[in-house]
Amino acid sequence: MTTLYRNARVFTADDANPWAEAFVVDAERLVHVGSEASAAEAAGDTAEVTDLGGKLVLPGFIDAHTHLLMLGESLGKVALTDARSLPEIQERLRSARAADPGSERILGRGWLFDSLPGTPTAAMIDEAVSDVPVYLDANDYHSCWVNRAALKEMGITRDTPDPLGGRIGRDGQGEPDGMLYETAAQQFVWPFIAGVTSDADRDAAVERSLAAYLAAGVTGGADMAFGERDLAAFQRAEERRGGRLPFRVVAHWFVQNTGDAAANLAQVEHAVQLAAECNTEWLRVAGIKLVLDGVIDACTAAMNLPYADGSTAEPIWSPEQLNPVVAAADAAGLQVAIHAIGDRASDLALDALEYATGVNGPRVRRHRIEHLEYTSPGTPARMARLGVTASMQPVHADPAIYGNWVAMLGDARPDRSFAWPEYVAAGALLAFSTDAPTAPYDALQNMFVAATRKSALDPSFPASNPHFARPLADAIAHATRDAAASVMEEDRRGRLVAGLAADFAVLDADPFADGAESLLNARVLRTVVAGRTEYLA
Repeated sequence: MTTLYRNARVFTADDANPWAEAFVVDAERLVHVGSEASAAEAAGDTAEVTDLGGKLVLPGFIDAHTHLLMLGESLGKVALTDARSLPEIQERLRSARAADPGSERILGRGWLFDSLPGTPTAAMIDEAVSDVPVYLDANDYHSCWVNRAALKEMGITRDTPDPLGGRIGRDGQGEPDGMLYETAAQQFVWPFIAGVTSDADRDAAVERSLAAYLAAGVTGGADMAFGERDLAAFQRAEERRGGRLPFRVVAHWFVQNTGDAAANLAQVEHAVQLAAECNTEWLRVAGIKLVLDGVIDACTAAMNLPYADGSTAEPIWSPEQLNPVVAAADAAGLQVAIHAIGDRASDLALDALEYATGVNGPRVRRHRIEHLEYTSPGTPARMARLGVTASMQPVHADPAIYGNWVAMLGDARPDRSFAWPEYVAAGALLAFSTDAPTAPYDALQNMFVAATRKSALDPSFPASNPHFARPLADAIAHATRDAAASVMEEDRRGRLVAGLAADFAVLDADPFADGAESLLNARVLRTVVAGRTEYLA
């Protein structure tokens, strides 16, 4: 069926023709984008006509770094990001317990380090809820705060050793204190919770995630920590819909540092096999994901200079462990995505990518570094030279969650935090995403922070480094056109031009005319994926 969409303000994210008035969709693809007259002529007399009432149309957003199953699960947890004191957190936990007294455990997410008086402890949670295990993911998902019942349930005692790349928080007597940092959260909490979660629960989480994204105008995402349960859940979702998802998923398989070279390479080989087997229009495994360091808020990101308290953090992967894995994935044609928040971590990531290029020889490749919150000054130019994408998240720079980040560094380094324009100026590809659920998944909030460096969470905070804001048109292009390019799909989607997928969102506000502030209250009226309306307000 051919449909003419007319009477619109169409931002195409295409540099050659950034604006249009109407467009024509035939089946799943755009066949014409242009003026009212040219679109009507291209559509012909038999086309169905949809009048968009002068509304703004954008290419469908592509969340280039997200965690889809985790997002869906988080939407069912106790929300704690805006609980800005220990008493408020405790009250929310009490309320959650009272609301569901038969629950076997309480799960929460999103607490901020600077909402608490010092280091979080199990005793703080036990003051509110002690009769069932409580698991509270930090806002960045790099730490988990638990109570004594949860420590007992997982079997964590004073004799439990710290895992490679992580740490069990301990009190002055050596007893676990309720904090699990980095791989301690990943290796103890995540598998345990997954083991007590049913496939039905995961299916419900997938549906929540898809519905939330479609309502936000998002038409695809790159998942950055896919595992067996994630893959199975999305394959079930694909089967439930007859082989078509309402949302395109590009997956990066999570490769964990086991400390054993053969075991690490075996994970890469498994990802290679999955990339060959799982490669549909709607769900494909494209690469691997490595986590090289932690986060600045917990002083676990690998930095070239110490933190304000004099501490340092070692990378989770050494070069000797990292280089062979990156080279093997590169040789197999997989895309490599490396989490690197600190400048030392991004230096090591680029060393590994440069090593792979030297070992495997020149060819077209587009690897990625994720986050890049603080980098060495020469990093953008080096990334451009190597063709490495800067995958960054504006909502991580929201001033409302920025105070502790600044305090942990305690010097002038925050003056170059989240320096998005440096990558553009150097010629590197810059792709915007949210890293949900570590931050809000809402695409329009993300664009507000990108275009203003102000807070989408609390307008009372002043802008942080406003000179690093991106012009609104560029910000949207980074989250659509460049996000598609970050997963090597720029010739398939991400812009509203003839021949590409008919993926678009219709908004009830026009921030180009009304200013970026209008994004905070704007709503998505319609989301179309491959020509099919998947969300209608």
